[in-house]
Amino acid sequence: MHDLLPDGEDLRRAVKWVSGNLQENPGQPVQPLVQEAIFKFDLSPLDAEFLIRFFGKRNEE
Repeated sequence: MHDLLPDGEDLRRAVKWVSGNLQENPGQPVQPLVQEAIFKFDLSPLDAEFLIRFFGKRNEE
């Protein structure tokens, strides 16, 4: 089933998952969630780097 997803779908699902968790509990640390999402959605190194940067910048704002 994993191979049937369009390119980038895992990354979109990971962003949505992390965002949803942060909405439910805004005070929790972001990086452990990001690390969990990387493994949960089996992201490529490039996608993992994007997710780390995306939530790193978001956390700074």
